Amino acid sequence: MLVCLTNINKFYNGNQVLNNVSLTIDENDRIGLVGVNGCGKSTLLKIITGSVEPDRFTERDGVIAFASKTSIGYLEQMGGLNTENTVIDEMRSVFEPIHRAIDRLREIELEIAGGDNSAAEEYQQLSSWIEANDGYNLDVKIRMVLNGMGFTEAELNRTVSGFSGGEKTRLCIARLLLEEPNLLILDEPTNHLDFKTVMWLEDYLKSYHGAVLVVSHDRYFLDRICTSVCEIERGVLRRYRGNYSAYVRQREENDTRQEKEYELQQKQIAKMEEYVARNIVRATTSKRAQSRQKALEKIERIEKPFHETKSAKIHFTYAVEPPLDVLKVKGADISVGEGSMRRTLVDDISFDVRRGDKVGIIGDNGIGKSTLLKIIQELIPHKGIVRWNSNVKISYFEQESTNLNKALTVMEELHSRYPSMSELEVRSLLAQVRLVGENVFKETGVISGGERAKLCFAIMMQEHGNVLILDEPTNHLDLASKEAIESALEEYTGTVIFVSHDRYLLSKIAGRLIELKDGEYRLHEYGFDKYLDVLRDEQAAEKRAAELEKQQKAAQAAKDKSAKVYKTKQQRSAEAARKNEIRRIENEIEAMQQQIDTLTEEISHEEVYSDYELMNKKCAEIDELKNKIDEYFDILVELDA
Repeated sequence: MLVCLTNINKFYNGNQVLNNVSLTIDENDRIGLVGVNGCGKSTLLKIITGSVEPDRFTERDGVIAFASKTSIGYLEQMGGLNTENTVIDEMRSVFEPIHRAIDRLREIELEIAGGDNSAAEEYQQLSSWIEANDGYNLDVKIRMVLNGMGFTEAELNRTVSGFSGGEKTRLCIARLLLEEPNLLILDEPTNHLDFKTVMWLEDYLKSYHGAVLVVSHDRYFLDRICTSVCEIERGVLRRYRGNYSAYVRQREENDTRQEKEYELQQKQIAKMEEYVARNIVRATTSKRAQSRQKALEKIERIEKPFHETKSAKIHFTYAVEPPLDVLKVKGADISVGEGSMRRTLVDDISFDVRRGDKVGIIGDNGIGKSTLLKIIQELIPHKGIVRWNSNVKISYFEQESTNLNKALTVMEELHSRYPSMSELEVRSLLAQVRLVGENVFKETGVISGGERAKLCFAIMMQEHGNVLILDEPTNHLDLASKEAIESALEEYTGTVIFVSHDRYLLSKIAGRLIELKDGEYRLHEYGFDKYLDVLRDEQAAEKRAAELEKQQKAAQAAKDKSAKVYKTKQQRSAEAARKNEIRRIENEIEAMQQQIDTLTEEISHEEVYSDYELMNKKCAEIDELKNKIDEYFDILVELDA
């Protein structure tokens, strides 16, 4: 056990945000914390880290117990990077005690060289402590984590102040991972990460030596790392075993069971109340009626199940069926900017889309995904051919909702597009996407990004397009709304072309993928899960090829050396057996030392330190070789005696 919370309560402005929350975090837990915006997730994290105190009414309330060994790392607390440092110096500052110990070691070595052996015992203790903390491989560890978080070798000497906000967040995560607390708390860690970096972080956290507590809207991330999911609803925390998908299934089963139990008890109560009402005044049945009434009073009433509205009711429909071949793109370019500032991201792209296709467009930020959506709608100039077939009606979801009039209220925006709709019909449509109450009278320029997205979905529902083009449709949505848009797109029988970084959405919806990468594109005639498998296989093949090449070079070097040693032994064949044995052992030591040198050089290479398992394997080989050398030195001492 690292942390145990008991009866945690918290009120804000008279509203109870957390209601008797209890939670135990053990050493190897991987916990996902979910719930609607404002449910108290961040408050709970702040209570665990001590920046917020729980409200206490009795001595048993608000108990927070930590194990003596518990160390907590919280992403928000790591916001204070020293912006004057270079990246490598900022990461090295995490290991300041080890650096001081190494500096002291060098001082003692100079003292011993000068004949002063008074600090020999301190030297031995420092050496053991540094080795136990892997102090001689710090730069390798730093480079491995920074490379995994998407920083190149060329960026290591850049000053932190020169990075963007998203890049600084990645640096904060990297520093936090290097600190290795045994309770790692992350709040939306994947927000500024691309696919490759998120995949690396998932693998790193799965093998992390400590507990992880994470708040995230990235359901694919939660699926990959979580062993349990905690949901906060109306201030109450419930814990579910398994990953996010398991949590969704269990939550639905619990909701169904609670509804049935409530309904069954209500029927039983209704029957008993009816019996009492009919028989309480009759002399012959009055006693039985009184007995039933007492039984009614003793019944422990099941509270009517209440859940936050789980999802909006989004349905996309169309009336006109398009032809089988919907879209043909041939030789188009993806370019941005104008005049002398115009830059081509992809020079020549061609693909076809057929009726019913659900095509996901993926790639790093700034690679041209949103631009491609505008090109296929002929919204910006391009070369090549973009040809839509007849009877195609496009409905477009634009990421930043710039098609909305910021001066109009939510109701006015919808009514201006569909003036024939009555106010009741407009309110009803908005209620379907969970835009209710005073929010419908707010101007679209002041509502949240998630509310603007819901308004756009309401507009699209009225457009009845048979082709949906969507640019990051889940970006600003909470989990319930993401599930709603996924269900709507799954049920939709028309054609969908969409850009997304949401891997869960891509996994559930995309049947084909267009990947934009480094000035080129790739068409994948399969879904996202298979794409990830293929990507991992390609990366593994590249690493195996690099490793094989190194092994072949090492084998050739060993062969050359062996031949040389054999020749030397032939020339000295007449020497005594004891000297031959000494010489053989010396050669073995030399060979092992060269192996150590080779391995030390290898673990400084990017393809090795970016592979966490391979780096650990090579470090273990170095330790084994050092132990063998020590054994051989003991044998030499005996032979020289």
